[in-house]
Amino acid sequence: MATEMQSAEKELSVEEKLTALYQLQVMMSEIDKIKTLRGELPLEVQDLEDEIIGLETRADNYQNEIKELGTYISDQKNSIVQAQALIAKYKEQIDNVRNNREFDNLSKELEYQNLEVELSEKRIRESEISIKSKEEELAEINERLSERREDLKLKKEELESIVSETKQEEEKLREKAKNLEANIEPRLLTAFKRIRKSARNGLAVVTIQRDACGGCFNKIPAQRQMDIKLRKKIIVCEYCGRIMIDPDLTNEESK
Repeated sequence: MATEMQSAEKELSVEEKLTALYQLQVMMSEIDKIKTLRGELPLEVQDLEDEIIGLETRADNYQNEIKELGTYISDQKNSIVQAQALIAKYKEQIDNVRNNREFDNLSKELEYQNLEVELSEKRIRESEISIKSKEEELAEINERLSERREDLKLKKEELESIVSETKQEEEKLREKAKNLEANIEPRLLTAFKRIRKSARNGLAVVTIQRDACGGCFNKIPAQRQMDIKLRKKIIVCEYCGRIMIDPDLTNEESK
């Protein structure tokens, strides 16, 4: 059996409450149409903004890594200068050694410093290769950033154009909807919003169409249809939970 939601308020009749709910549904459906007109643009704008932030972060990281590698190369060059100074010093000393022990010690120092020079030069070459690679990747990121920023600019212009065209209409609809909501009891309004949120097409209030629910199209028993036509109870579909109203009520409202 369909769930029946009895009104606790005395100010409005059930028919008046059904009428208010139907009017609210019409307002919200019009707002939904405006949102549909905007399409996926808001999401596309958000996705582009997120992508740009990610690319900017990557670009910053590459720039910092390149800067650190440059500092590392400078340190290695300083190490080479220091090692070469020691090599020159040891070469001078080795010409004046007095015994084999001093000669061996100086020879080992010379060999060690030469190895240090070779190692520093290797590190410099590797760092320079790494810098070149990162600079190429950074150039690609910056190119992609430029493209995405241009895409974002165009999407925002397109979205702003649509919003500007529909903003006034949407504001009027929202104001009307707000006024209608003030006349609907909180329990019914909460149910209406909950149903709308879960409904695929945003319809919380539907009519009977060909003896079936206008939302889920399941068959409605004859007695239940009669209850809906009498407008004495607020009745929801036992299958989809939508509030059902008499089609004649929508016709009256249209007139």
